[in-house]
Amino acid sequence: MTTKSIVNAILRIIPAVILLQTLFFKFSAAPESVYIFEQLGLEPWGRIGLGIIELIVAILILIPRTTWLGALLGIGIMFGAIFSHITKLGIVVQNDGGTLFILALITFISCAVLFWINRKQIPLQK
Repeated sequence: MTTKSIVNAILRIIPAVILLQTLFFKFSAAPESVYIFEQLGLEPWGRIGLGIIELIVAILILIPRTTWLGALLGIGIMFGAIFSHITKLGIVVQNDGGTLFILALITFISCAVLFWINRKQIPLQK
């Protein structure tokens, strides 16, 4: 494996793992997750719907042919999460020390870099 392919693989794994590990909390209606979506006025359908979308995004990121699409969708989702933290939730949510905000930033940055790296895979009509 080349250094470029190793970096690409790591950049695909990071956001996928972060997105997938948060699904347990969304789908099990963990108190922290319910609290967040109640604050946003999106409980329960926003929590469940976003969980489904995040599952799709993680899968798309892990499939090399669709990494660009998953990364693009991940950028959108994480922009929404970061915006929600800044405008409504706060950086620290229920004494988490800012962990959720930091994970959103890491996922956003990883997706942005992935999208840039894989931009040539975007099917454009000529």
